[in-house]
Amino acid sequence: MVEKWIKRFYAFLLYLFLYAPIIVLIIYSFNNSKSRGNWDGFTLKWYAELFKDSQIMKALYYTVLVAFFSSAIATVIGTLAAIGIHNAGHLKKKILLNLNYIPVINPDIVTGVALMSLFIFVGKQMGFVTMLLAHITFNIPYVVLSVLPKLRQLNKHLAEAAMDLGATPFYAFRKVVLPEIMPGIISGALIAFTMSIDDFVISFFTTGSGVQNLSIKIFSMARRGINPKINALSTLMFLSVLILLLLINRRSSLEIKGKDDVA
Repeated sequence: MVEKWIKRFYAFLLYLFLYAPIIVLIIYSFNNSKSRGNWDGFTLKWYAELFKDSQIMKALYYTVLVAFFSSAIATVIGTLAAIGIHNAGHLKKKILLNLNYIPVINPDIVTGVALMSLFIFVGKQMGFVTMLLAHITFNIPYVVLSVLPKLRQLNKHLAEAAMDLGATPFYAFRKVVLPEIMPGIISGALIAFTMSIDDFVISFFTTGSGVQNLSIKIFSMARRGINPKINALSTLMFLSVLILLLLINRRSSLEIKGKDDVA
């Protein structure tokens, strides 16, 4: 009993250490004073000023636009890539999977500099399109890794049975395979969207003049000193990512529960 209590207390201290800075940030986003050294009462004025700031709203626009299109395109490409990897031979599958892992474990700064060098080499002007292409590039592996487990769980004879009954390959894929792997596709899309919103390093190296996402905007604002609007903006970003992660975990829990019920 004592050992169990000690483990829980240790876990509590660990999570407190990890999340204490974020908790302080959230609290001070409601502080009426600009000073971080004293509490001057509860207020929502920093959130109001945040939404009145045209530059921040422009950064939010680019952030959501890039996240939406990059996650959508990466989901389509990643799903098709996952199907191709799943149907490949043993050696080819192993090589392709190892290649797919590289962008995931590669440091963001290496990926960002590499993509920047590529865009400069081909003569592509930095801006919205280069940032979008960069986000699509680093999102695809996460979609592949989300869809592959569903393909492994899929009964490979289902599509064959549908085609034996007269369905075309595309119709069998759309009506039989796609619904079975849809939970993995949705999870991959949510992860890609979250990664895109959260990214700073790769965006910093692949963007151009006049195009900033929220991460880059916060970085530029922080260099001029901590503005309470940064606290409010960071709080909203943290809550957005938290909600997306909870949705992903919720879907995973429902899938596991559904399998247990069937079993």
